[in-house]
Amino acid sequence: MKMSLIVAAASMLGLLPGASPTGSAHAAELKVLAGGSLRSVLTALAPKFEQASGHKLVIDFDTTPNLIKAATSGEPFDLGVVPIDVFYDAAAKAHFAPPVKFARVGYGVAVKAGAPRPDISTPEAFKKTLLEAKSITFLPASAAGSYILKMFERLGIAEAMKAKTIAQAQPTGIIPAVVSGQAEIAVFVNNVLTAPGVDIVGPFPSGLQQELVFPAALAVDTKQKDAAQAFIDFLMSPEAVAVLKSKGMTPGHD
Repeated sequence: MKMSLIVAAASMLGLLPGASPTGSAHAAELKVLAGGSLRSVLTALAPKFEQASGHKLVIDFDTTPNLIKAATSGEPFDLGVVPIDVFYDAAAKAHFAPPVKFARVGYGVAVKAGAPRPDISTPEAFKKTLLEAKSITFLPASAAGSYILKMFERLGIAEAMKAKTIAQAQPTGIIPAVVSGQAEIAVFVNNVLTAPGVDIVGPFPSGLQQELVFPAALAVDTKQKDAAQAFIDFLMSPEAVAVLKSKGMTPGHD
């Protein structure tokens, strides 16, 4: 389900390239396609950009399959901050200008805060933990979920995991499922697992770890190129880097 975040712009002078005073003829409304797992990051950054620029962001957070559909639907958008898997689709890629790397993040395991932490130190220990868990939760219909499903196949436990997986439709469902006790453990990208109510057990063990990359790119048909580029530039700023690191992510240029 597509969900939108609209953060009202504050009234102050622009401090970024392409910035304009709020309410001026040059203030833009930017439609942004974004990976759902970036919600906490972009929710923190959006007001800062809006206050500094006078522009308004309308952010559609969604899964990789739906982001591909959105990019190819013919509906206008100005830029994307999406999983790199979106660019693996040739039709979707054609709607974006050349991307820059915004951020990358590894995968991890989380349990309810205070719960015993299972052993995930080696691939075999991780496999044993997954098989012994009563229930797990993640988002299968996503770039991260696609990798997790492939990992299950690699470990030879794909069928066993089907019976105990509580699939989420959006990343926002993962943490509540663990906090409520519906799911014993969560497996997903670390920025989603970095949240109140859960403890991160640790990263996937060596040999199974991988990083999910999030590029940022202008839409080829944007009518707001300067404003959209200003937002991408802001995503590379020290202020944005600090937020990324606080969420367990690595800036793309590091």
